[in-house]
Amino acid sequence: MADDDPVATSVDGSVPRPPELESWYHLTDIRVDGDRILYYGEPLIPRKRLLGELWEPFQRRGYDLKLARVDGDLALVAEPIGSSSRDGIPWTNVIMFAATVISTLFVGAYGWYYIPMEEITANPLSVLEAWPFTAAVLGVLMIHELGHYAMGRYHGVDVSLPYVIPFVFPFGTLGAIIRMRGRMPSRKVLFDIGVAGPIAGLIATVVVTAIGLSLGPVEIPASVLQQAESGQTITFNNPPLLDLIAWAIGEQATYSDPALNPHPVIIGGWVGMFFTLLNLLPVGQLDGGHMVRAMVGERQETIASLVPAALFGIAGYLYYIRGLGINESVGLWAFWGVFAMAIAYSGPANPTDESSIGWPRIAIGFATFGVGLLCFMLVPIQVVG
Repeated sequence: MADDDPVATSVDGSVPRPPELESWYHLTDIRVDGDRILYYGEPLIPRKRLLGELWEPFQRRGYDLKLARVDGDLALVAEPIGSSSRDGIPWTNVIMFAATVISTLFVGAYGWYYIPMEEITANPLSVLEAWPFTAAVLGVLMIHELGHYAMGRYHGVDVSLPYVIPFVFPFGTLGAIIRMRGRMPSRKVLFDIGVAGPIAGLIATVVVTAIGLSLGPVEIPASVLQQAESGQTITFNNPPLLDLIAWAIGEQATYSDPALNPHPVIIGGWVGMFFTLLNLLPVGQLDGGHMVRAMVGERQETIASLVPAALFGIAGYLYYIRGLGINESVGLWAFWGVFAMAIAYSGPANPTDESSIGWPRIAIGFATFGVGLLCFMLVPIQVVG
């Protein structure tokens, strides 16, 4: 580091310098880079423990802390908590949400409301007929992610607004995510943020499914039926939770008449159930990974290592024993096996406070995983014909 670089010392009252800093860190220089404060030096204790010792003192002063290399030199980097959320309109979130509204309207109109492509091309506004499908799909996804967001803000953790990912058939989206910045304060906070999404999403899913079931079936046009008879059709099998909701409210979830399909709003419930199931896989940074990491501590990584093998086992069973094709859920489970391996390798969140979360939270965790199991389908997607 050049000697003529500007140096900010503790004389500047805006630069936090808790006494714990120099107890555990050989401090050689302090510099200010915009909102960031860079503390150059060398750790006097293992790096993981260093962040554990210093995170709370900096948190009390309104700063998040991480250890990184800046221009080749090791530094503790302190940033004001929530500074990234004070940049005005979150344009990336807004643009991605708008794009997903468009993609779900188009997919809903063509794939679920059977509006011919010629009509959509001639009158693009005809896709607005699929607004219930869009509202159902995006409703369950956004409420899930906003559950994480609200709990994160409640605990003072810097979390982003949801990013919704546009896609093509069958749903018009690949789901939604939020970003959690900085170190997690404790296992209790990690659990609360992790479980808030599935609980909020499941509540929304039950409501959307009940509404969709009460709307009754839609009639499939004769032209679509003729194409289906001469080719292959994709069937989305019902998870047990969907059938349970239908039984509870006295409505039909399936129809014997091939000319009738469940209302497209029910697909929003199906999406909520399937995405909840996948999010509850106890690996890496998925909701299930956060929850299990909080519930059992570092033993979570042992559990996570078993998940890819289980998913590959399901794919192998369907392919070799059931004789299903790659596009009949075999490829789906194989893909998630590879994905689970990747996120398990990157590891779970590591909270600062490793204190136990207590039995009430553990009971909530088991109950959430239990309801999540009601969303499991051995063959979610099946090709018929």
